[in-house]
Amino acid sequence: MASMFKLEIATPDRKFFSGEVEMVVLKTPEGEMGVLKDHAPTVVAIAIGPIRILQNGEWLEAFLSEGFMEITKEKTVILCDTAEWPNEIDVNRAKAAKDRAEERLQRQLSQMEYIRSRTALARAMARLKVTKSIK
Repeated sequence: MASMFKLEIATPDRKFFSGEVEMVVLKTPEGEMGVLKDHAPTVVAIAIGPIRILQNGEWLEAFLSEGFMEITKEKTVILCDTAEWPNEIDVNRAKAAKDRAEERLQRQLSQMEYIRSRTALARAMARLKVTKSIK
């Protein structure tokens, strides 16, 4: 059995996940990052995208929005705005959000509107990827 460590994922609304895991892989602004037991203590920003959790030899996948991850000797804690399992994602709503964001990006936008539209598109695409509705 692989070495295990404690993982907790929390949003403002709920404790999304709490358990012993073998590995976590998620997106950061610098790229994908993996965490194993005895990882160096650190705090890192997390980016919109999927999180993959290896627990008892099986991979679990979910959607995470922006947030932070703190890795300590005792446990790894992820605090994020939103966390959703694939069965919690409304695929039609995510597709509609993707279409709206793409449409907004076709227009002349202020810098703030552009950033908001890109972020909305990233969230929609990540949700659809987790549900396997897009490749």
